[in-house]
Amino acid sequence: MAWAIVTVDDDPSAGKTHVRRLEDAVIATVQSFDPEGRLGVVGRLEGYPGVWAHVESSPSKIAAVGVRTERNERGHRRTLHGVALNVETDMKGFAAIVPCGIADRPVASMTTLGLDVRTRDVEERLGLELDARLGGPAHVARVDRSAATSSSERPLLRRLRKAGVDPDAGLPLRSRKPEWLRIEAHMGNEFQSLRTLTEDLRLVTVCEEAGCPNIFECWSAGTATFMVNGERCTRACGFCLIDTRKPLALDPTEPERVAEAVVRLKLAHAVVTCVARDDLDDGGAGAIAATVRAIRERSPDTNVEVLISDLKGDAASLALIIDAQPDVLNHNMETVARLQRAVRPSAGYLRSLTVLARSVQSGLTTKSGLMVGLGETPDEVEEVLADMAAVGVSIATIGQYLRPTEQHLPVARWWEPSEFDDLALRGRRLGLHHVQSSPLTRSSYHAREALSDATPVAAPSRR
Repeated sequence: MAWAIVTVDDDPSAGKTHVRRLEDAVIATVQSFDPEGRLGVVGRLEGYPGVWAHVESSPSKIAAVGVRTERNERGHRRTLHGVALNVETDMKGFAAIVPCGIADRPVASMTTLGLDVRTRDVEERLGLELDARLGGPAHVARVDRSAATSSSERPLLRRLRKAGVDPDAGLPLRSRKPEWLRIEAHMGNEFQSLRTLTEDLRLVTVCEEAGCPNIFECWSAGTATFMVNGERCTRACGFCLIDTRKPLALDPTEPERVAEAVVRLKLAHAVVTCVARDDLDDGGAGAIAATVRAIRERSPDTNVEVLISDLKGDAASLALIIDAQPDVLNHNMETVARLQRAVRPSAGYLRSLTVLARSVQSGLTTKSGLMVGLGETPDEVEEVLADMAAVGVSIATIGQYLRPTEQHLPVARWWEPSEFDDLALRGRRLGLHHVQSSPLTRSSYHAREALSDATPVAAPSRR
């Protein structure tokens, strides 16, 4: 938001002139962050107020202007209100309303349209552009953020604080990791060959996209977790490095390309994960099912494990994946109940448990996982493991959370290896068949071994 409070001429046309100056400042600001023209033409749209990005000739509103003037005691007119430019705004809520009263045109933000920008940087540039159009810096005051309170804190940190975790007490991003979290990079022939293969087949791996610490070990062993439905996620979880720009259309050739990679790598166990695609009616379930079937067709002896989103809790979408009969269906709880809202605000603890329960009821070997190091207690982790076991989950994974960037949730503490051993023991006592628990454990880590240890509720019959 920018409130340009200035004196304008006592003239009927003064308000309109002021609005155009605000719009010009916004247009120049956005263009300065878009040298490649990814947003198309940024400007006005005939018959509609505000500033619009004409991406591929499809206008989206990125800024709204609201101004009125009021005569003060000296008889001068002062402007009120100002301009709202969407920079990193979460646009999901706008789907439930008619923003700005315009039913036939969408609203968007700079980030959802594909620009990698930060609000503070855009704010500074907008201030400069307003300076140039409204009389210089002597006439423009900026908010002093040096004494910002929790009310102005980033939402993900505010949610964490509300859950009882002090984000200021977290470990600095560049704090030295303990010995058990340090990994030596081995980029041998196998690693390079797999990278060449994924580039050749235009495939995305969660190993790279999520910055997995085990990439060197797994790729050197010729294994990788393929990420389908594109590389852009519709959710912005506080722990995840996956790209959250506006998703692209699904590629119908992707299932076959994944299957080709499985064949070339001669995989005995293939893991297929996905980004969340809340923009699709089925959440991307149909494409995941198609990938399972493509692998079955090309490599019938390969075990197929899928790691899926909650599909917004839609039973019909989940049924599409269940009908494809993967050997393992994995959906992660991610964290303890108390921290769900802070860590993954677009998901829910009970919704995830329901996904797992439906998978078990359909006869699939079912798997789930969570991270530690976000401020949870051992007893809270045990409660999650107990809930997993209660709905019939066979396999659980537990690993240390590693903060990808300063923009993500802080690490509360490093869990000791002995603590992971204790969690594994607790999980097995609760009835889980296999618990993979270590600082570097991730969802797909040693997935083949986990399946061989687990006993499914009912062996699935492949169709």
